[in-house]
Amino acid sequence: MNAAPLVSIGMPAFDCGETLAVAIRSILNQTYKNWELLVVEDGSSDRTLEVARSFSDPRISVLSDYSHKGLVPRLNQAVATSHGEYFARMDADDVAYPERLKRQVEYLQQHPEVDLLGCPMLMFKDDGVAFGCRPTPENHEEICRQPSSGFRIAHATLMGRVSWFRAHPYDHVAPRAEDYDLFLRSYTTSRFACLCEILYGCREDRLLLRKILVGRYGVVKAAAREFASCRKYVTAAAALLKQVAKAHVDVFAVLTGLEYRVLAHRARPLHADDLQRWTEVWSELQHETAERGGGSYYGNQPSTAEAALASRH
Repeated sequence: MNAAPLVSIGMPAFDCGETLAVAIRSILNQTYKNWELLVVEDGSSDRTLEVARSFSDPRISVLSDYSHKGLVPRLNQAVATSHGEYFARMDADDVAYPERLKRQVEYLQQHPEVDLLGCPMLMFKDDGVAFGCRPTPENHEEICRQPSSGFRIAHATLMGRVSWFRAHPYDHVAPRAEDYDLFLRSYTTSRFACLCEILYGCREDRLLLRKILVGRYGVVKAAAREFASCRKYVTAAAALLKQVAKAHVDVFAVLTGLEYRVLAHRARPLHADDLQRWTEVWSELQHETAERGGGSYYGNQPSTAEAALASRH
């Protein structure tokens, strides 16, 4: 690679051999081309490393030391290794719409005062069927309106300047809540924003109780540290109570088999044009990935997304 890319995409990857090919293919399909993709492999026990190395595009770098360190160290490693001016997050089981990088780069170049930029996420199941969208407010004040409850900006959709991420490294203090901790530490001195267009597909098929409870604990731990440091003890207590209440809902949903209904309830229904666009994106990715021979687990699945669209009419 002769010239430094403008955008570096950090994609930590752990035991995602069945989904990684589609995620990488969605980056290769970007209409914006001046990027590098850093696949940071985290000591997987499946085909993740093999799949990552099967792509020959010179813009893709696979980083692996064959050890499992966890998400936070891998995110910081991706930021430290980046050559671009901007850093974009991407999960190894998700899908970036073709216009994602282009839209985010254009916005950040036009709004230099914005540090982190996200977008709404479409939620889909393993077979590609979309079941809702997580909307986001566009301005900083609405995104950060209730810091004790959370921040209405999706971690996986973020793009910001590499310099900002290096000045605000991820912290181990909040297991599975590293994004909340990052936002909580930075929102008073930074500016967040979101686009109004869905540019990201998030794979979310069920609630995993252990991960959710660890995440709830991480949020409480981060909130306690941050709010207690400025003597906002009531706010810290409120954050604890909110997470306990949410945890009870999650436990009930998992124990009663209602995970999907809870996930659907937390998402906004999709408009027909949003569903149509997702069907096009997903079907194209499945076709290309099957032709290439990677991610064959999903090679015969495009019809499920199309069936979901048909059922809406």
